[in-house]
Amino acid sequence: MNMPRLNGHMPILVVEDDDIDAEALTRAFAKQQLKNPVFMARDGLEALSLLDGSNPQGKIPQPCLIILDINMPRMNGLELLEAVQKNGKIMGNVLMVLTTSAREEDKVRAYQNHAAGYFLKENLPQLTEMIGHYCRINELPGHARHY
Repeated sequence: MNMPRLNGHMPILVVEDDDIDAEALTRAFAKQQLKNPVFMARDGLEALSLLDGSNPQGKIPQPCLIILDINMPRMNGLELLEAVQKNGKIMGNVLMVLTTSAREEDKVRAYQNHAAGYFLKENLPQLTEMIGHYCRINELPGHARHY
């Protein structure tokens, strides 16, 4: 898998419609001293268009991680998970759900669609600490091995 890097670091895509939550995540990344470029999408449709290049801004580099909310307009996070699994060109991404929903049916649906993790927003500090470690030590195939 060819995973381009920006400034030596793999991109992260955050799919979140709430500006306050998106800013909290961005600040938490900064606190973890993550140097990965962060791209933002406001819903699942915008995320898909950034991943496949149909967005007017163009295609973003292949992200090493996609963090998505569930409750969003137009296409919610669970629908995005399903769409990614059906799209052979963009499947294979690591997707983590970050939400306020503790509903069992949401968790089941997320994991059925290959979510790598399901996290409640109240645990944001612990999640970003884990992501910081993930981004620093994760090894990828070939030349994209180091972030």
